[in-house]
Amino acid sequence: MLRDRIAPPETYYLTKGDLVPNNSVPALVYRNVLPRPITQDSAQTLCEGNHWEKRGEWGPLWEAHFHPNTHECYAIIRGQSTLVLGREHAATTGGVEVDVSAGDVVVVPAGVSHRSISADNEYRYIGVYPEAAPKWRNNFCKGKEDMHLLVEEITSVAVPEDDPVYGKDGPLVTLWQQASRSNKL
Repeated sequence: MLRDRIAPPETYYLTKGDLVPNNSVPALVYRNVLPRPITQDSAQTLCEGNHWEKRGEWGPLWEAHFHPNTHECYAIIRGQSTLVLGREHAATTGGVEVDVSAGDVVVVPAGVSHRSISADNEYRYIGVYPEAAPKWRNNFCKGKEDMHLLVEEITSVAVPEDDPVYGKDGPLVTLWQQASRSNKL
């Protein structure tokens, strides 16, 4: 059974900040789960087979930002980086710092800020999004939008039907449905 082979992801529940709404569902980090050899094509095939579609390939993004209208997933295909999840750009506390490297997958819920604070020259990832998701909209954690309206937008983003790594049998759906029922932003 697939569920017996699934290593649970690391879960990070991030609290709301002054400029970052975050989300009641946890950010997830799956360690060393991409198929070998790790390439853009093999990562894309895995995620798209689980109904998350590739919409770009990038290196480090240094400015804290979040997407209030969609969830995002990073499939790390080369190098390594330290990501900050759930923290405002100028803040030195709050959120979590997570080291990631080729083979890891990070799922960032709508409303959770994210950025790199360090990365090697090789660091690359593909960005994948639930198939039905709109094009992402960026908010750069500067307080230019009404927090109440952002929270409404974030909470209206549906829990995906599939986990980007493990599909319907994966932990994302269960974890996020439980968190959505028991907590609100």
